[in-house]
Amino acid sequence: MNDSNKLGGIFLVAVSAFCYGFLPIFAKLAYAAGTSTYTLLFLRFATATLVMFLIMYLKKVPLPSKKEMIAFFLLGSMGYAGQSFCYFVALNYASSGTVSLLLYTYPAMVMLGSALLFKEKITTGKLISLCFALLGAFVIIGGEFDTDVIGLVLAILSAVLYAVYILVSSRVVRPGMGTQSAAFIMFGAAVVYGVTVLLSGFEPPKEPVGFAAVILIALVSTVGSFWSFLTGMEKTGPTIASLVSTLEPLVTVIASVLILCEAVTRNLILGGCLVMASLLVTLLPQKGKKSN
Repeated sequence: MNDSNKLGGIFLVAVSAFCYGFLPIFAKLAYAAGTSTYTLLFLRFATATLVMFLIMYLKKVPLPSKKEMIAFFLLGSMGYAGQSFCYFVALNYASSGTVSLLLYTYPAMVMLGSALLFKEKITTGKLISLCFALLGAFVIIGGEFDTDVIGLVLAILSAVLYAVYILVSSRVVRPGMGTQSAAFIMFGAAVVYGVTVLLSGFEPPKEPVGFAAVILIALVSTVGSFWSFLTGMEKTGPTIASLVSTLEPLVTVIASVLILCEAVTRNLILGGCLVMASLLVTLLPQKGKKSN
């Protein structure tokens, strides 16, 4: 992999982290407008699916093969939807800080999985980057550990499912298939949450700001995030992509300060510096064998 290709991939994954980092902010606005978790997730993926298929139609993007359609659908319905479900249910049993911190153990799982399954070399630079990233996420979130067994298990399962999702995506999604794969992954998640809403009830936002938040979640934190992540991972490989994604908690906290007027803390400043150090280590050229 040449350096320019790698840098382009890192930039795209960073864009994905930026887009996804705003998700909790938009979600808070939607919840304040009266929508439920399952309704929000259904509207998110249903709207994003329509947008992605519209883009495919307008750009005359060819459909993937039937085998690929099924694989992408399963990635969305069993992988991404399962991860989202575990994450949001875990929030009912543990603090957001604890759940988020446990979720951000997934880069270590991706690194280990890549080494075991794909024989990817674990370099000193990747290990240093991982340490900075995990420590930075820990500091930003605040190092909270108040949780019970159910919350702990669900949060860890969320990280495992996300790691599996990334590893499988890195092998299932062919180069140039970012748009098609994102569309069918979103479709799979939309179907799962559509069934869930049928069982639990449909509770849409009751205020205009809630609908605006749903649209922003669909366009920015789903369409933009999915496409840029999958396209970027084609150029970087799963390990580097997961490391760069640890920018997400930094973006979330900064957005909370700017949009929700939350206080700037020492944890934010120190954790942000650690996350940025992780990204800088990832950007350094690797000596020896080509990395991915």
